[in-house]
Amino acid sequence: MNSDKKIWDDFRNGENYALSHIYYQHVQILYRYGKKISHDEELIKDTIQDLFYDLIRTRENLGETDNIKFYLLRSFRRKLARGSQSPNERLELGPVDDLTTRIVFSAEQEIIDKEELSHREKQVQEGLRTLSSKQREILYYRYTCEMDYDEICELMQLKYDSARKLVFRSVKALKDNMGGASMLLFFLSNLW
Repeated sequence: MNSDKKIWDDFRNGENYALSHIYYQHVQILYRYGKKISHDEELIKDTIQDLFYDLIRTRENLGETDNIKFYLLRSFRRKLARGSQSPNERLELGPVDDLTTRIVFSAEQEIIDKEELSHREKQVQEGLRTLSSKQREILYYRYTCEMDYDEICELMQLKYDSARKLVFRSVKALKDNMGGASMLLFFLSNLW
């Protein structure tokens, strides 16, 4: 049995360890995801709290899932959209946040790494700014959240072929805007 499925089933059956596990495994992902959609930190925190409150309150009536992260991201996105201050406000992904660094070997190496990271981050941010919000969003789901196309289609309400084409075109546009070497750095930094 898939571990996500077991934990979710245990949560639905009232096991407290499962709630703690789900919360601690996903709260940071939800927060970072929320920061990409909205810059209102209080709204993000309140929405996360509301999401988990609703999950606890309705746990016996929840459906099955074998992918908790996807289930939570989808629910969080809907809840955040409903909670945004203006009904006409469109959710839009912001620039790439922190790109993780490699292991630090010395103080000098740490300074060099930070400078290189800052330079790469600027290149990636500049490249991402040239993309539409929809292109940035689909790249975030595909490469940061590591979602498969079926999940992306459901979340973004796209057809399978449209999602694949949008990813391809987004990567191509990013590659054209950043140049080949910078593009390689973008994907390598996401793997670390």
